Amino acid sequence: MRKTLFAVGLLVCPALAGAQSVPASLSLADAIAIARDNNPAYRQTLATRSASLWNARSAWANLFIPQATASGSIGYSGAGSQNFLATSFSQPVSTASSNYNVSLSWQLNGTTLSAPGQAHANADAVDADIVGARASLINSVTAQYLTALQSRDNATVTAKQLEFTDESLKLAQAKYAVGSGTLLDVRQAQVNRGQAEVALLTAQTDVQVQKLKLFELMGVNAPADIKTVALSDTFPVAEPHWQLDELLATAQAENPQLQALESRASASKWAVRAAAASYGPSVSLSAGWSGFTQRFNNLDPIILSNQVQVAAAHSACATNDSIRAGAGLTPFNNCDQRYTWGTADTRALTDENSRYPFHFTQQPFQASIRVSIPLWSNFQQPIAVSQAKSNQEQADQAARAQSLALRTLVQNGFLTLQTAYQTIAIQDTNRTAAQEGLKLATDRYRVGSGTFLDVVNAQVADTKAESDYVTAVYNYHKARAALEAAVGKPLN
Repeated sequence: MRKTLFAVGLLVCPALAGAQSVPASLSLADAIAIARDNNPAYRQTLATRSASLWNARSAWANLFIPQATASGSIGYSGAGSQNFLATSFSQPVSTASSNYNVSLSWQLNGTTLSAPGQAHANADAVDADIVGARASLINSVTAQYLTALQSRDNATVTAKQLEFTDESLKLAQAKYAVGSGTLLDVRQAQVNRGQAEVALLTAQTDVQVQKLKLFELMGVNAPADIKTVALSDTFPVAEPHWQLDELLATAQAENPQLQALESRASASKWAVRAAAASYGPSVSLSAGWSGFTQRFNNLDPIILSNQVQVAAAHSACATNDSIRAGAGLTPFNNCDQRYTWGTADTRALTDENSRYPFHFTQQPFQASIRVSIPLWSNFQQPIAVSQAKSNQEQADQAARAQSLALRTLVQNGFLTLQTAYQTIAIQDTNRTAAQEGLKLATDRYRVGSGTFLDVVNAQVADTKAESDYVTAVYNYHKARAALEAAVGKPLN
């Protein structure tokens, strides 16, 4: 499947649907290229590839690289009292706070070990889906291109028949003018010409309709005058010379739809492994760094409170010294130095308050490791394994069914192509015979040895033979395109 990634990568390019310029002479290669850039359904399939690639990258990252998270917050707390059970907490001044937290986490278990393989298998399956969608798009555009060419050739046949009805009408009128023909012949010739005009109008309309359908498949807006776009390709008829066994072997190896289903089956095997791995142990590592700041929105009450506390401590120290001196004990020294609130204390408190919001106080580093083993989960693991195995069996059987259907499709396409080729030769002989019969009937009527009814019957036979020949030729081309689509590559 890896060999298809380069080809798929060439397809994944941004395009503006409806803005693609369409050449006035449109080849099949041009139509396919435009469709690959603009067809909505195909572009939707392409859009799934980016997510599959990121899933694969994420699976490898989870296996080797820890997840990192950074967070921060800013808070405000108003002044007042908070009650917790029988305890009351009073906050006389409103405060603002900020904090940060940086954490790392990493986990290893059976699921993370099998995730890269499963993600890559899913990515391969998405690539196979894209290749299959591309092949389907090419087949659809080719079939519609051939249908449009067939309608154009049918319109050409109808135009030739209109020219012949004009000649027949002129001949009938000339014979009637000289008295060797009847008015009934003239009227019949006029009816035939009118019917031929209607048939030509219908055929020309069908040409435009088939072109419109082709533009819809291409995913672009058709020009206001669809007649300005001509289909330029021609397709030769060649005798089929391929061997059925070789075609069957090639189809089994290269058919995009079969490869897509086989890729899905391969991805489902990884899903079974991932589900079974949930029985194993899991190891988790985590680490974190954090810090905080806090600011009082009004320092005056805090300074006053500290001054009151220092004054009370100084008074208690002085009283204690007096008591100790009266008892003949050595008093505490330096009460005035130990319990004094000054300008430096106020400045220190102000500096500490100004650290908000980015000068954080660092908290201790924290790290942990945890090992867990699943013991009982109410059958969750067996359910997951059973469901995964069921999906795998369905995917395997879908691939097997596609393989069987593909053999039938290739065999049927091979037989259809051979029949179509042989039919062309038969219809060409019929066309030649009908042309000769029409010429003979016309000549006999011109000299008076035949009737106008003979001319009409010969004309009907000639029209049918020409139409049948065109149908046989395009049945051959469509059968070859269908066989190439089934085999998975062009048949040169």
